[in-house]
Amino acid sequence: MREPAHLSTIAGWREWVGIPSANVPWVKAKLDTGARTSSLHAFDIEVVDEGGAERVRFWVRPWQESSDDAVQVECPIHDRRTVRSSSGHTEERIVVMLDITMLGQRFAAEVTLTNRDAMGFRMLIGRQALRRRFIVDPSRSFLGGRAPKEVRRTNRGK
Repeated sequence: MREPAHLSTIAGWREWVGIPSANVPWVKAKLDTGARTSSLHAFDIEVVDEGGAERVRFWVRPWQESSDDAVQVECPIHDRRTVRSSSGHTEERIVVMLDITMLGQRFAAEVTLTNRDAMGFRMLIGRQALRRRFIVDPSRSFLGGRAPKEVRRTNRGK
């Protein structure tokens, strides 16, 4: 069966996005059609049992070169998955549902939580979140605009 056609927005291979459900207004993300699921840099990940309902509490650092503005987030656990990284390493990750804003759109996405300190971007947007919403132009960046200058400076640790 053929999928219905959808209007898609052109996005660059990297974009500034917001995560309103995590109270993170700006984070630089890489759009990766090779990755199935989105992922977010998280640390001090703690599973909390609230009367039989599992939740996860974690911290997010939105800036690459800075520990400023860390935000604590707590939300229900959506799933647990074994994920294989681009280097071939496998890791079991907690999956949460987060609202993301990008290029004027707001949508819910499955996001795995992992330490992305060694990666170039704090967030990766995978093809499930991009599907039927965005077409990625690998020759372009920041089509949704850039974060304010002071935000970009913070992201570079200045």
